[in-house]
Amino acid sequence: MGGTAVVVGGGIGGLATALGLRRIGWETTVVERAATPADAGAGISLHANGLRALDALGVGAAVRAAARPQYTGGTRTPAGGRLARMDGAALARELGTPIVGIPRAELHRVLREALPPRCLHVGVPVTAVAPSEPGRVTVAMGTEQLAADLVVAADGVGSRLRGQMFPDHPGPVYSGSTVLRAITAHPVRLSSDFELTWGPGVEVGHIAFADGRAEWHAVLNSPPGVRHSDPLGVLRRRFGDWHDPIPALLAATGPEAVLHHDIHELETPLPSFAAGRIAFLGDAAHAMTPHLGQGACQALEDAATLAAAVAGAPTVEAALARYDAERRPRARSVARAARQAGRMGQQLSHPVAVAVRNAALRLAPSRATVRAVLRHADWTAPNLG
Repeated sequence: MGGTAVVVGGGIGGLATALGLRRIGWETTVVERAATPADAGAGISLHANGLRALDALGVGAAVRAAARPQYTGGTRTPAGGRLARMDGAALARELGTPIVGIPRAELHRVLREALPPRCLHVGVPVTAVAPSEPGRVTVAMGTEQLAADLVVAADGVGSRLRGQMFPDHPGPVYSGSTVLRAITAHPVRLSSDFELTWGPGVEVGHIAFADGRAEWHAVLNSPPGVRHSDPLGVLRRRFGDWHDPIPALLAATGPEAVLHHDIHELETPLPSFAAGRIAFLGDAAHAMTPHLGQGACQALEDAATLAAAVAGAPTVEAALARYDAERRPRARSVARAARQAGRMGQQLSHPVAVAVRNAALRLAPSRATVRAVLRHADWTAPNLG
């Protein structure tokens, strides 16, 4: 089955979907409202499932070449005490690949460069999507209209298409946490590839990159909408006495580099990842909290699975039914696990509860951390040829 598709949204999930559909012979157009990626200043970790999806899409090697493997790290207290270690070598032996860290802008670049420029339309809003002739969907984008056999809604947590197709769904809700993050302006001396530090109601972490720079993030319990005139100054005062390298990471960051976003999730699952000939993918389908590092990986799984379903089904409707059946239970399970991980990790604030959790982590064998990652990262990608 060959055909035409329009992907609404040019983020990681949307670009990956275009790669997958083109790989199976479909003509695909990506329409992105923003002129530049909104999250270009952040970084990302990719687990084995995300890398396997990228392999299926044909860009795994290019992503690995731009990334840094994560072999060392773990979880610590603000004073530097060790709570848990991450055995990246053990994970790599189990899964055939280590977790890797990469600037989000680099991942976007690899995905975009694998697509012909003519299929990308940036700075163009999609104003409406509706059925047209039998078996076709019309997408209104600016002053143009495109007719397609399939539309993929990869337009993020605030998806307009989700609201249009599922008007009774409550939409995203605030998770209770907000995140500030940035990439350092220059290389920083680090003793680990990846690390998290948990204080009461807060997590500070870093991801080391291949060029020596690092991404850091601070996830905090907070009312929604709180913003600071000098966010970097606030963080430097709050975390200035935390263990190294946290002060050094903040010192190596320019004020203009700091991004601040409230974290929203789809706490109420979608009733389906498909509506007619429209497939929902990534945050538009299953926005989750970042506490497992699985958001982008799940979007990449979506992209590979959707392409495989379209390639193997006689009709678009049959393909989307298969996609929904394969992806919705898994994505829902991972989203639920991410929410629980946040409640027991970054969001935990009561001193007694924090002490009990920390004691349990110190007593747990290192193998427990490996098993926790394997539970979500051990996924088999489809063969797209």
